Amino acid sequence: MALGATRESIAGLILREAVRLAAVGVVIGLVAAFAVDRLVASLLYGVGAADPLVFAVAVLLLALVALVAGGLPARRAAGVDPVVALRYE
Repeated sequence: MALGATRESIAGLILREAVRLAAVGVVIGLVAAFAVDRLVASLLYGVGAADPLVFAVAVLLLALVALVAGGLPARRAAGVDPVVALRYE
């Protein structure tokens, strides 16, 4: 912000990074889940090998957690006074 960035751009930068990391985690997790889906289906009662509802709920839950986990630091970073940040450096 000391160099001209707005509060929204700072918050957006942090949120984009959190969403990017969550998306990579979702992709890796889905690939791993489909790789071991037969084993999981044999251990759980009433869940198919590739139950789309379970995968959708897991993806939505991870997205919600990522937004909260990225939103709190983004809000804090957007509220930092530029003069205080420059003095700290």
